[in-house]
Amino acid sequence: MEREVFEDIWDALEATPAEAANMSMRSGLLIAIEQQVRGWNLSQAEAARRLGVTQPRLNDLLKGKIVNFSLDALVELASRAGLKVTLDIAQAA
Repeated sequence: MEREVFEDIWDALEATPAEAANMSMRSGLLIAIEQQVRGWNLSQAEAARRLGVTQPRLNDLLKGKIVNFSLDALVELASRAGLKVTLDIAQAA
């Protein structure tokens, strides 16, 4: 049996390259926002107010519940968290 090798975990998990790219971007944003929020050393309620979301929504983010967040929502949260979001585009391998 031949082993498949994937460049990214999402390539292995998602059905299409487009879905894998979307999940890869979402996971990167979610991790960056989570690290930024934890660096504030605020309560979840205070951090949620700063981001303009409910505390349960912030809790979902901090627990990594990626399926609850669209790419657009994460870009918006990153901006509210004081992060600059950029996009790199390159030819596929």
